Amino acid sequence: MKIAGLDIGTTGCKCSVFDEKGQYLSHAYRDYAVKRDITGHVIDMKDVKESVFQVVSEMALNYPDIGGIGVTSFGETMVLTDERGEPIVESMLYTDPRGQEECQKLVKLLGSRRIAQITGLRPHEMYGISKLMWLKKHYPEIYKKTCHVFQVEDWIVFSLSGVAQIDYSLATRTMAFDIENMVWSKEILNEAGIDVNLFSKPVPSGTIAGKVLSDVAKQTGLDINTLVVSVGQDQLAAAIGAGAFDSDVGVDGAGTVECLTPIYNEKPNIDEMYKGYYATVPYIIPGKYVAYAFSYTGGALTQWCTECMAKKEKELSISEDISVNEYLESEYVNKKRLMGQQGDEPSGLLVLPHFAGAATPYMDTGSKGAILGLTTDTSVAEIYHACLEGVCYEMYLNYKRLIDTGVHFNRIHATGGGARSKVWMQMKADVLNVPFIALSTIDAGTVGCAMVTGVAIGLFSDLNEASKLMVKKECIYEPREYQHSLYMNMFDKYKKLYDAVRFLV
Repeated sequence: MKIAGLDIGTTGCKCSVFDEKGQYLSHAYRDYAVKRDITGHVIDMKDVKESVFQVVSEMALNYPDIGGIGVTSFGETMVLTDERGEPIVESMLYTDPRGQEECQKLVKLLGSRRIAQITGLRPHEMYGISKLMWLKKHYPEIYKKTCHVFQVEDWIVFSLSGVAQIDYSLATRTMAFDIENMVWSKEILNEAGIDVNLFSKPVPSGTIAGKVLSDVAKQTGLDINTLVVSVGQDQLAAAIGAGAFDSDVGVDGAGTVECLTPIYNEKPNIDEMYKGYYATVPYIIPGKYVAYAFSYTGGALTQWCTECMAKKEKELSISEDISVNEYLESEYVNKKRLMGQQGDEPSGLLVLPHFAGAATPYMDTGSKGAILGLTTDTSVAEIYHACLEGVCYEMYLNYKRLIDTGVHFNRIHATGGGARSKVWMQMKADVLNVPFIALSTIDAGTVGCAMVTGVAIGLFSDLNEASKLMVKKECIYEPREYQHSLYMNMFDKYKKLYDAVRFLV
């Protein structure tokens, strides 16, 4: 019997299959378009569903004995559907600028700290309830036609199984979920003017929804007895896939977005979490919570640098049969050594990585990126290295803020494409002064889904057993005290950077 993990992201979805011993077998991927302009950022959920069914069908064709499929997705985005679960309007993404006035209205009615105490979230227009209020106000005829309000995970679970259930972690991303009682907050929904009956039933992460529908089995090739499991938001699934189950371990997701996920063994102080816009999210283990400290540009920043500034270097990297990232890392070392240095010293530049706005601890979509310290002698390799540093400094700034919330991990498990970079992993260990353990599992989201699914259907006794089978450690990067001191000299300047440039551009 096989198990599958289905991870639905903002621009694409992946379905990975594992055998009964947790060994990876294969995956399928499809992408889809996101529409962005000055009026809004939306996604056509019909395209998403088509892509999801394509990757599931591809895997079911190769592995007809899939016993269970776990579902995770990105958060905040709401899917408004008819009675059959068919979308009736395009869905607004969390980056969509609409909903700010509605969020402010809720704050005026309830108070910002009251909302935070209920939901674990400091109010922000990125969360789903603000978008839903906006839509009801501007398109009341669409709201009247709405029979279900889903997020992406519970919508796909419903599409596969016919059961409308949402796990606690994803329900949190609406800013209308009571994390104390694990129910929809009637207090918030009444003030928002939204019918609570439109939402899916909240359930713990790892809850089986049921078997796939007969027509879904025919369409995809899944066995009629395949079970569908609600896993959680993608960052939570990645934390599971990284084998992080207690507060000693943090998770670094080095993807397009850089995300640091600490784990709390008990509910953290909401007032301290409030200061840095840190969410308090119920974890898969009852009584434990996670938070998300993130930067919108992690891998996205290095991609910008290589695509816009490293065209010549990209050509040279091809001739040397290495990635442009590896080429730039090598060029940086070579230049430093020509200057009589070791090769891994700080660049001397400062990069504010707010190229897509600022996430935690600012949550300031108006903030812009900046590069300081340039001279006519500055190379592309140095700018690239400084981009890596900027992401590290931003996460260290978050880490320092998180200490006041009770974070005390002594090691960090690293996942995502960025975990392949030995230079970046060592830099993160040096800056944060914490050991980083790169996992061989790059796609922790689908691994986490499969782990939860394996436990839910009885293939594994618990997550610890699943972790021993499926979480593989590849390399440990120990922090170096001398390098940490060098980086801290630069960080003392970096932490002043946001305030220095925020209102200049």
